[in-house]
Amino acid sequence: MDQLKAIKYFIKVVETQSFTLAAKSFDVPVSSLSRRIADLEESLSATLLKRTTRKVSVTEVGRRYYNQVSEVVSLLKDTDEAVRSYQTTPMGVLNISAMVGFGERILIPLLDEFNHLYPKITLNVTLSDQLTDLAKDEVDIAIRGGYAPQERVTAIKLMENEFIAVAAPSYIKQQGNPKSAIELKEHRGLFFNTPMGATPWLCEVAGQWLDVSGPSVLTTNNGKWLVERAVAGVGVLVLPRWVLRSYLDSGELIELSLESSIKVTQNPDLAIYLLYQKQRYHVPKVKAAVDFIVAKVADSTVKL
Repeated sequence: MDQLKAIKYFIKVVETQSFTLAAKSFDVPVSSLSRRIADLEESLSATLLKRTTRKVSVTEVGRRYYNQVSEVVSLLKDTDEAVRSYQTTPMGVLNISAMVGFGERILIPLLDEFNHLYPKITLNVTLSDQLTDLAKDEVDIAIRGGYAPQERVTAIKLMENEFIAVAAPSYIKQQGNPKSAIELKEHRGLFFNTPMGATPWLCEVAGQWLDVSGPSVLTTNNGKWLVERAVAGVGVLVLPRWVLRSYLDSGELIELSLESSIKVTQNPDLAIYLLYQKQRYHVPKVKAAVDFIVAKVADSTVKL
């Protein structure tokens, strides 16, 4: 029995929940694929899949086996690619996932230059604020705001992610200029909605954390809309300084001078990180992109 091929068949069945779709992806008969998986189960003395006439599902031991072997197969694939690509020109498809705001304001302008430097690399860029599983989603590089993950990936801190409270001059004129974070509870709020929920307004007073979020007049994951509403004088907005820099420079928005700074989390390690699987750095296209993005973002933050 070709165990590696059987394992690959098993992984694909788990991911597609279908023998037919799995067989189609490998361009083999369903009967052949099913037989190899049955041989695998026999060699392991374990039932990995539950089969019925209508569907296939993974057993508890099958799920544990899947989690382990899928990582091994992914590592083997990356190692093979790294060996084949050793000391070669960076080329091929580079899959990048970045959060929307960072992608639009910082990453995409940099990638135009990257494309010029590495014309043999084809960029496949997805902007999304959803969390990413690098291996499962087949992402080479991910850029996310938050904390360095505990999962087995390399996390490079690209820049700080300091949040500030701002409002339009017209809003301050009509509603007043709050001097303490506590006063924000009386002000209309514009809130960014993350996959984990709306970002709260927090502050630390005398060693205690307080939620000073005002009543929401808009909660959305569309940062551009939030900024437009803030500029229009609709309410107070709390977003990263790098997002708001141009509006502060133009005077369209004013940073509120509060006695206690506003946070969106009690964790002090909030930042923007570039993530990649450690072994992928040896692949020329990934190494080129990681080195380029880290250097360029470090340079751009001087201007932010």
